[in-house]
Order: sequence, then structure tokens, then C-alpha cells
Amino acid sequence: MKHKKITVAGLLTVMLLTLSGCVRTTKSGKPYGFVYNYMAKPMQHLMEWLAAHFGNNYGWAIIVIVVVVRMILLPVMFSQMKKSTITQEKMAKVQPLIKELSAKQKAAKTPDEQAAVSQQMMALYRDNNISLTGGIGCLPLLIQLPVFAALYAAIRYSPDLYHATFFGIALGKPSIIFAILSFIAYAAQSYLGLVGVPEDQKKQMKMAIWMSPFMTFFISLTSSAGLGLYFFIGGLFAILQTLMINAYRPRIRKRIEEEQKKNPIKMPKAPVTPQSQTASAIDQLKKSSTDSTAQTIANRNRQRNAGKQHHHK
Repeated sequence: MKHKKITVAGLLTVMLLTLSGCVRTTKSGKPYGFVYNYMAKPMQHLMEWLAAHFGNNYGWAIIVIVVVVRMILLPVMFSQMKKSTITQEKMAKVQPLIKELSAKQKAAKTPDEQAAVSQQMMALYRDNNISLTGGIGCLPLLIQLPVFAALYAAIRYSPDLYHATFFGIALGKPSIIFAILSFIAYAAQSYLGLVGVPEDQKKQMKMAIWMSPFMTFFISLTSSAGLGLYFFIGGLFAILQTLMINAYRPRIRKRIEEEQKKNPIKMPKAPVTPQSQTASAIDQLKKSSTDSTAQTIANRNRQRNAGKQHHHK
């Protein structure tokens, strides 16, 4: 989850910084190029068609586009959030063993010993069906980025879109109002995303999970209000998805507990290393030497006892 948010925020920021160079203009200022011809212009036509059905209001056209894209992605994103939640719950169950292995790794003195503990950690994840990626996929991101790019270029290079307003806010210019609304929406989603998360994981997630609201605020503040509106409506959908997965979390937790009753969590055996083989051989030699010494003493005692009995007779 944490890596997903960092990736999304990073890619959106890079796209914002590089998109202006993807659309070239002639000396007279007319835009052209792949992004403009195959992404911006189709988006312009779509928004003009939608705006015509909403009193020539481009703000509602943007909202409709966001709603349609998010509804298409809702099943996929819910499935990914469900898988991520399953991973969180399973990680909480094995957390004591993870701490034990982490302590062993810190105490390891040689690279071989560290590698052995790492293999043991991987075996712990594998044996308990814990995915290190947490079910995170790239499909929602791959679908949203072209829409974001097309919308950015369409608003920037279309005079009608650039000068359009929505509740008195110019969609072609930056808007502090939409930037704040976007921040609030994603901050609320981030807060809800921490509800029900185990405390150990919550501490690890806090810094990364709050990165998304601040990055969204920065992008909305430095780009057009149309994109700010896009992020705000997208944030409302993110809140809806988080509420859905929070309501589903108790079922996930109950199912994991039932699975662990059948297959209890166990610490995997440590792999054999040259050092462990040497230590085992030394232990065996010590044990063998101790047993041999004890046997010799026992034999001597028996001989002495037998001699005393013979002398007594």
C-alpha cells in the first residue's frame, strides 16, 4: 500500500513536469504532436459533447469523465485493496516471528548467516501465503495516467476549456479552493485507510500514507483547476473504496483466523550453512566426547565395585 501511494504520486508529479514538453507548438502557437493529436483532441471533443448536455458546463463534463473512469476501475481497485488488506492482516499474525528473525539478522556476524536468516524470512512469507507486493497491480494506474495526460493537455490548449468556469472558478487557471478540497479528500481517505490496521504496521505506514494528500495538493495548486476538480472527485471515490474495504475487513480477519486454526503459523527451519554444519559437527564431537568420558567413568566404577565384592568374598 505504501509503495503504491509513493509510485502514484511520483508518476503524477513527473507527468506534470514533462507534459508541457510533449505537446509542441508552431511559431504561431498552434499545438501539434502525438499527445495533442491522439490524446488532447479526442478529450476536447468528448468534453465538448458532454458539456453540451449539461448547459455547456465543462465542470460537469470533467465530473462525468471521472465518475465513468472510477466506476470502470472500482472492481479492480476494490480487489487490489482487498488483497492488500489480507496481506496486512497476515503480516500482523506473523509479526512476532518477523521481529525474532530481524533480531537474528542483526546479530548475524557473517554474510552467510545473514543470508540464511533472509531465506528463513522468505520461507516464513511463502509458507503463510503472504505476498510481498500486497496484491498491488498497475492496471488502475495505467488507465488513469492517459486520462490525466489528455485532460491536462486538453484544458491547456483548448481556448473554450481554458476560459470555462465552474461555480465561478476558472478551470484553466490554478485554484487554491480545488487544491484544498483535493487535499481534504485524500487526507480523509488516508485517515480512513489507517482504521483497523494493526498498530505496528500503522507506525510504518503513517509517513508514506500522508504523502499522497500533500503531493495531490501540490499538483492541484500548480496546475489548472480542471485537474484540481479531477483529483477532488477522484478523492471522493477513494474515500468510498476505503469505506467499503473497512466494512469488509472483519470478514477478512475472521477468514484468516479460521485458516490459521487449520494451519497454525510455524517458524520455518533455518537453512543449512557451512557455519551451522561446522557448529553442529563441533556439538556432536563435544557430545560424543562427553558420552565417551561418562561411559569410561561408569566402566571404572563398575570394575571397582566388582573388585570390592570379590575381595569381600
